[in-house]
Amino acid sequence: MTEMWFYHLQRQPLERVLPALLERSLGRGWRVIVQTPSDERIDALDAHLWTYRDDGFLPHGTMRDAERAAHPVLLTTADDNPNGATVRFLIDGAPVPADAKAYERIVLIFDGEDDEAVARAREQWRSAKADAIETTYFQSDADGRWQKMG
Repeated sequence: MTEMWFYHLQRQPLERVLPALLERSLGRGWRVIVQTPSDERIDALDAHLWTYRDDGFLPHGTMRDAERAAHPVLLTTADDNPNGATVRFLIDGAPVPADAKAYERIVLIFDGEDDEAVARAREQWRSAKADAIETTYFQSDADGRWQKMG
């Protein structure tokens, strides 16, 4: 059964939150797609995931790579699934794919300071509920730890 998790960014930027969530996903043996509507965001995340830690990197590729299926994490603007991902991250307002129920988990990360992003996330929540997708909402506390809110 597909789950949809909503992460409400308030105190931390996406660039801090996303790598940690991706590391946890890989630690569970999951293959992942990260979808954004922007080629520029793919370029920025591609560079960031190679350098965000001094002691390591996060193995990944982009939709431009010839061997897209080989990457455990794939950054894309498309709604296909060439690496056989079981988890799909949606950032920057990327739409929920038509095949959402084919994933174990959809993770929607939205900017709590952006009224349009909040409104879009609320609509996606209602739509997921209407489609009988189990939804969970997370918000960070003052120390930056994620708290399950519902």
